Amino acid sequence: MTGKELIFQTLRHEPTPRAPWVPFAGVHAGALVGATATQVLTDEETLVRALLEVNRLYKPDGQPVVFDLQLEAEVLGCGLVWADDCPPSVSSHPLADTMTVPCRCTLPTAESGRMPMVLSAMRRMKEAVGDTTALYGLLCGPFTLASHLRGNDIFMDMFDDEDYVKDLLGFCADCAKRMSDLYLDAGMDVIAVVDPLVSQISSDHFEEFLSAPYTELFRYLREEKQAFSSFFVCGNATRNIEVMCRTAPDSISVDENVDILAAKAICDKYNVAIGGNIPLTSIMLHGTQQDNMKFVADLLAQLPEYKNFIVAPGCDMPYAVPVENTIGAAQAVLETEAVREMVKNYVAAEDDIAVELPDYENLPRPLIEVFTLDSATCAACTYMMGAANVAKDTFGDAIDMVEYKFTLKENIARCKKMGVKNLPSIYINGKLKFSSIIPSKEELEAAVREVL
Repeated sequence: MTGKELIFQTLRHEPTPRAPWVPFAGVHAGALVGATATQVLTDEETLVRALLEVNRLYKPDGQPVVFDLQLEAEVLGCGLVWADDCPPSVSSHPLADTMTVPCRCTLPTAESGRMPMVLSAMRRMKEAVGDTTALYGLLCGPFTLASHLRGNDIFMDMFDDEDYVKDLLGFCADCAKRMSDLYLDAGMDVIAVVDPLVSQISSDHFEEFLSAPYTELFRYLREEKQAFSSFFVCGNATRNIEVMCRTAPDSISVDENVDILAAKAICDKYNVAIGGNIPLTSIMLHGTQQDNMKFVADLLAQLPEYKNFIVAPGCDMPYAVPVENTIGAAQAVLETEAVREMVKNYVAAEDDIAVELPDYENLPRPLIEVFTLDSATCAACTYMMGAANVAKDTFGDAIDMVEYKFTLKENIARCKKMGVKNLPSIYINGKLKFSSIIPSKEELEAAVREVL
């Protein structure tokens, strides 16, 4: 059985001889060939060379071709800021000052923006490894795309102008269909709708605004395109797992903020596969090869059977993940029993990093602390950080503000000492105020004024 067949069998909800393995190596693929994130996302030859190296080294059953949630945003007029070690981030929002909905004539085409390069790379990967590897076409989900277009105001719009939000989401859902068509025509086997900001809203708001467009999108993929689908969400999406399942995707992918075994129990009720959720930073980036092997082996040991489960990183792998760590995770999937025996007595070393917390009772001014995975790479973190930046602009020198990125070892230690359970989160004067819910401008300002 090929890896591709294993993925298909899982997405058909059949038992499998082992769990399939999908390493989400987006910009990390560039690191394997000495290329920057910008190079791998803008140059076709570099992208294909990097993807083939991922396939050779990590032996994936399924593999994404491009992990860049800004492709559609760029086509639709958003400004981007590029970096060497992470995907671009959105720097400007064309609908920030106008509550309008773009014309359908602006939807991406095969000639738009970087689409010619991406589609050509997909076709080349299909020819090179498509017989044995299931290829994933990743597109930006409707809510995250709406946030790229509108900015942080989208969260207040959900209270102030429900009809506008629904109209904008309808446009973004049409964009998802268009991207699906392009990717399927280029040979993709699975359409993964990646919508990180779904974790930042309540289940009530999901049902009000997102249930209808997502149900229609997955119906379209299943019935009209005969394609497999995945609903990919980052952050603490625990409260939304059930409402996501009700939209009937073939699979769901979650990150380390979610208890994946508890989430799988919910998914099993709806016969939806679930994928995840090797921790991106504490295990993949900063752990050892044995840490990665043990995490995966221990996770698989908790499954009663190999059915409706895919092993994967929690999200797009950090650029600098050591190659040996991902190889260790792959080995644990491909040779589970042998690896379990190898690491049965392994105990991870404790990082001895001393972290000094601020004297919260005697601060000279209010302190906003934003705990993120990395606001440059995580869309939910980007908008949480954006809310904090707006508050800083509003209050100026009357407050202090700092971001702690989980990609740094000392910040992992800080999160442990602070008891930070979910990312992204905002603390004010050492007290949790917003956890996996992006506050509106008014909500955050009110929280700051309480301590001024």
